[in-house]
Amino acid sequence: MENNAAIALFLALTGIYAVISYFVSQRTREIGIRIAVGAETSDIIKMTVGEACRVAGIGLAIGVPASYLLTHALASALYNVVIVKWTTFLGVTLLLAGAALLAAYFPARRAAAVAPIAALRNE
Repeated sequence: MENNAAIALFLALTGIYAVISYFVSQRTREIGIRIAVGAETSDIIKMTVGEACRVAGIGLAIGVPASYLLTHALASALYNVVIVKWTTFLGVTLLLAGAALLAAYFPARRAAAVAPIAALRNE
């Protein structure tokens, strides 16, 4: 069972990393302009990690209540389905939120390192 949880966490991290990396690659020109105009590295990191927090927050806001309700529905319909406590759901939510922040940090650092000239010439 622990293997399945580790694989699910790895897939979640990979998916968040891919989405944020795509976001950064699509906005390279904009990030280059922001840096050329005077944006600090911390501003770019905050912008990128903020976007990741928004995406992860929407996913968690939809996924956690849905999984909680589906668990209760399945427990009443199927035999031997264990209902998970709300504290476990809270712990998993915090773990996934932390994993999303960690997965978003690396593309954010890459976005902050974009050279303005290279970003504008890339188009």
